[in-house]
Amino acid sequence: MSKYWIAPSILAADFARLGEEVDAVVAAGADLIHFDVMDNHYVPNLSIGPLVLTSLRKHGVRVPIDVHLMVKPVDRLIGDFLEAGANYVSIHPEATEHVHRSLGLIREGGAKAGLVFNPATPLDHLAHVLDLVDLVLIMSVNPGFGGQQFIASSLAKLTDAREIIESSGREIRLEIDGGIKPANIADAARAGADTFVAGSAIFGTPDYAATIASMRRALAE
Repeated sequence: MSKYWIAPSILAADFARLGEEVDAVVAAGADLIHFDVMDNHYVPNLSIGPLVLTSLRKHGVRVPIDVHLMVKPVDRLIGDFLEAGANYVSIHPEATEHVHRSLGLIREGGAKAGLVFNPATPLDHLAHVLDLVDLVLIMSVNPGFGGQQFIASSLAKLTDAREIIESSGREIRLEIDGGIKPANIADAARAGADTFVAGSAIFGTPDYAATIASMRRALAE
């Protein structure tokens, strides 16, 4: 895999043809598939559960799956998604009473653990659980809906998170999610991101390969 990972979010895919859609973006150059799980409780909207992930694995999807749990309480679903075949599972600190325990459950289950920060959530939690985190996800929109506009202040937050990661000496991915497209992906990379979630910016275009290629060109420049 390259230094930069592009993670299409299937929230924007055609769910009537989900297996084909995932196959198509993988063939187009996706590094991993982002799996947005919403519960209409922690966030507005209801999306998908572990059975969908199980079905994709049975369909033959082998690329890493990056599960973003926007659910509360979160611990029970961690186990369900691990069993379904998740490679990364990311949680919000607001969605659990015990952040340390929840991250531990993910790692004990054999997956990599992520911690997600909403636009108004400070990075303070990281100082206490950095040894359990494999991925930091900065939300550049408020979670719960696809197709939102990028929040520019998230760039400064990415820079702060990158400094924390570098000072830790650990290999931790820094992911950004929300409003990412070819026009702003390089800004996010300059701020410190190495993993980029894009939903409608990819699935809303007629040629997934061309869109992903344009993102890689922007990153290379």
